[in-house]
Amino acid sequence: MLRTLFSFIRLFPLGLGLLVPLAHAQTSAADAEAAQNATAAAATTVVLKTPAPHTPDVLEHLVDTVLELFNVKSSGNTATHYVICVLFLVGAVLLRRFVTTFIFNQLKRLAAKTKTTLDDKLFPALEGPVATFVMVTGIFAALKVLKLSETADRSIGYGSTVAFSLVIFWGLLRAFDAVLDHAHEIAKAKQMGVAAFMPWIKKTLVAVFVVIGVLLTVQSLGYNVSTILSGLGIGGLAFALAAQDTIANLFGSIVVAIDQPFKVGETVKIGANTGTVEDIGLRSTKIRLVDKSLVVIPNKLVSSEAITNLSRFTQRRIEQVIGLTYDTTPDQMEIIIEDVRQIILKETVVEPSSVMVFFRDLSASSLDLWIVYATKGADFQEGAGLKQRVNLAIMRAVAARGLSFAYPTTVMHLDGPIAKQIAGAKVSS
Repeated sequence: MLRTLFSFIRLFPLGLGLLVPLAHAQTSAADAEAAQNATAAAATTVVLKTPAPHTPDVLEHLVDTVLELFNVKSSGNTATHYVICVLFLVGAVLLRRFVTTFIFNQLKRLAAKTKTTLDDKLFPALEGPVATFVMVTGIFAALKVLKLSETADRSIGYGSTVAFSLVIFWGLLRAFDAVLDHAHEIAKAKQMGVAAFMPWIKKTLVAVFVVIGVLLTVQSLGYNVSTILSGLGIGGLAFALAAQDTIANLFGSIVVAIDQPFKVGETVKIGANTGTVEDIGLRSTKIRLVDKSLVVIPNKLVSSEAITNLSRFTQRRIEQVIGLTYDTTPDQMEIIIEDVRQIILKETVVEPSSVMVFFRDLSASSLDLWIVYATKGADFQEGAGLKQRVNLAIMRAVAARGLSFAYPTTVMHLDGPIAKQIAGAKVSS
């Protein structure tokens, strides 16, 4: 046992000597691995920071294809480069002439044969943008052929982005404008109420379209559009607070456009104002009153008031009460009722089912006849003429029957000493 313990004590320093180099070796290996990882991370960082290779766009592909056809591989500008540049310009001019004189002429002839008029407006509207697009393509393709400096290439890249964006949005705007004009014509032909609002609807939509186009163009140039929109949001809030009434009137006009309670030329009653609508604008509605004065009503009031459209009657209903004197007998009353009913039914413009003539009331000084009838149409003058003819015929019928119209009368019955004095005065006289 002791011999074994002494042997272990003699071998312990040797073991320590072997463990120390081994620990140093393990530490060196760990440090090497850490250094290797750091190098890999640094390399990865460098790779991530290295800009990605530029991917040629469609225009550059076109130019590269043409250069390959001519077997041009020089890094500088040669005579071949300048010849190809001129060829691109001449080809763009010829292609533009071909597009405008042949293709669009054929499209216009086809459009003339169709029933709709939308294509008659759409093709002429697109002719200018398409021709400009061809020329812009030719110009920037010619510039891409030449080997210019890095700054010049970057400027040409920005210019081509802006030019193509503007041409594309110009074409879309012209097409959008043609569609809105076509919709306006359809609304006017069908006499729709929205036709009066189409001009400012068109202006609003075009403005929104232009703003979107500008923002997309700015985004394509690499700018942060969200920052611009944040600034516009703050400015829009300040503008909204400063123009609350204007915005309220604008929304009122939108409500009027959607509900269409009236249109220009109709007679309406808005609040205490009755007249003919002369204009419906973004801020206000103009009404010409009966006395020919002009009233301008803000649209926020128009949208909140009760509106009576006097031009949209389906019929003209006439109701009146006439009174006969109390000396009219029941038989005479029955006869005159039937006479009045037949007078009204003889009128061709009267709706027969609407005629009502009844002995309605025993009033204080008259026997009242209630008369109701309606016209078949909504014309105001026709209704007024009908009422006049019926009234004259009733007067003649009452006179022919020996009857009389009643009017307010008061009968006083006197009794007592005063009545005897008045009676004695009458006898003495």
